[in-house]
Formats: sequence, C-alpha cells, structure tokens
Amino acid sequence: MFETKWKGKNMIVLKHPLINPAAFGALLQYLYTGRLDIDVEYVSDCKRLAKQCRLQDLIDDLETKCKKVYEFVSSKPGTCVKVLTIEPTGNCRLQEDLALLADCALPAELRVGFGELPFDSTDNFNSCPDVCFRVEDYNFLCHKAFFCGRSDYFKALLEDHFSESEELQTQPSIPVVTLHNISEDIFIRVLYYIYSDDTELSPENAYDVLCVADMYLLPGLKRLCGRTLAQILDEDNIISIWRIAKLFQLTRLEDQCTEYMAKIIEKLVELEEFAAAVKENAEAVEERQETDSIPLVDDIRFHITSNVQTYSAIEEANQKLEALENLLASIGLEC
Repeated sequence: MFETKWKGKNMIVLKHPLINPAAFGALLQYLYTGRLDIDVEYVSDCKRLAKQCRLQDLIDDLETKCKKVYEFVSSKPGTCVKVLTIEPTGNCRLQEDLALLADCALPAELRVGFGELPFDSTDNFNSCPDVCFRVEDYNFLCHKAFFCGRSDYFKALLEDHFSESEELQTQPSIPVVTLHNISEDIFIRVLYYIYSDDTELSPENAYDVLCVADMYLLPGLKRLCGRTLAQILDEDNIISIWRIAKLFQLTRLEDQCTEYMAKIIEKLVELEEFAAAVKENAEAVEERQETDSIPLVDDIRFHITSNVQTYSAIEEANQKLEALENLLASIGLEC
C-alpha cells in the first residue's frame, strides 16, 4: 500500500466502517512491540484487520488466546474477562523484524556479500526512510521515529538541523545529516542497537562504541558495552577498565571490577598504578577528612569479606585485608 495507493502521502485517512479505531490501535501496538491489549468486544474487529494485513501470526495468537480465555471462564463460573492480552513469547521475532530495517539502512556497498549472487533481498525492500545520515561519505537511509525515540541527542540534532541540511540527490525528499567524529563501523553498531536493542560488540570496539553511546545519550548501549568489557577483565587491564566504569557511570561494571580487584589484591598493592588510583579516589571525595572512607577501598573490603564462611577463607581474607592496609599506610591514607 505504501508503494501504491498510499505512496507519497503524509496522512492517510481510513474511512471504512469496518475499521474499528481501538482494534487498529491494538494492531499498531502489536506491530511495534509484539504485545497486544484489546477489549474482548473488539477481538473480532482486530482479527478482521489482521487478516486484511496478512498477519497470520497475530491471527493464530488471537485464536489461541481466545481459546484459553474460554476454557478459563468455563472453569470459573462468574468470572468476567474484559481485556485480552497477548504477551511477546520472546523478542527474537520482533528483534529480527526491526533489525531488517537496520539492514535496509546500510549502504549497499557495506552489506555482506555485496555484488555477489544471490543478491541481498533488502535491495528490493523499500523501508520508507525519511532521513539520511552521512558517515565518512556513506549514506545510511534511516527513520527519524527510531532515532528521535531512542536518543534525545538525535531528537535535538534533527529538530535543529533540518533548516540547514542538504537533500539526497537520488531522493530529494530525504534530508541529509552529516555526522562527524565517528567511523562507519562504529555507527553501524549504534544503528543496529537503535533499531533492535542489540548489536554486535567485541573487546576491540567496545570502548569506542561506549564513547559514542555516551555522546548520543544511549544508556542501554552503554550497559551493553559494559557487559562486553566485563568479559575481558584481567590483571593487566583491571585498573583501566575500572577508570572507564567510573568515567561513564557504569555501576555494574565498576562493581565487577572491584570484585575482581579483591581476588588479586595482593598483586595489585605492588603496582604504582593501583596506588595512584586509590589516591585519586580519595581526593575525589569532597571535603574528605583523614579518617573518612575511600569508596574504592570500601568496595574492595566488602568483596574480600563477603561470603567468607570457612576458617581457611577467613585466614585468606585477613591476609588480603592486611596487604590493603599496608598499602594505605605506605601512601599516608587512613580509612
């Protein structure tokens, strides 16, 4: 319909008497979220619309749910069910569908297997984009609804930028917004997250994506980066990743770092880098008195002493605490 009868229209008026507004609203809810809430009296209207839109999965879900409701009401005389709800059985299908939009947004030359047979199916699929992001001379055909809905940064950027943006030569109705200080590879990670709430991250790109996620105001993507960084903790990078967690306010990653530090504290106290981190953390406490606590030290102490149950574990914990206390004494700190 968007390619034929509705092509080029910004507003579509549906006047058919069999189109119930409540059922249509529920249908949109299902398309965008995988969930549906509908008054029982409008279920038949919803099924009619689903059939017209060829949404067989929704039709099957409605029939299955109606059967369960009927059986439940039959077994509980006097029970009245007013609203029928379909919960997403899992976000996989919805994520795959939304990720398809991200596939379509990719420039053809950046798609896997570009120029090879069989040709990419997205080449023949019009996703109806309404904004183009230009990154390092690559054009990404995207949708304002996703970018503005997920990120206040992009919402402000698009609202302020339109008066001065250029237009795409192949599609003059689509404005072009050029993004600076980001590579096409990192933008692709952001793109897939915005559309599908997931993206491919690696230890090699997690930090770069994290920096961009912070700039673009995408806290969920920051957390995904934190999870990736947590998987690569070792003695060599633990302090630097802890600093990253502090800088980007990733509390879960910060806690994982201090837990790891507690395990290897006897090695860490020998490092000047760790002593410097403790000093910096102490100095960061506003109006700190000599005997006030140091957050980093407190967190390490907590993890050393938590879940200590056996005598040997107590002995080991005491040795770690003593090593930490000796470090504090050597750098002139008390807490």
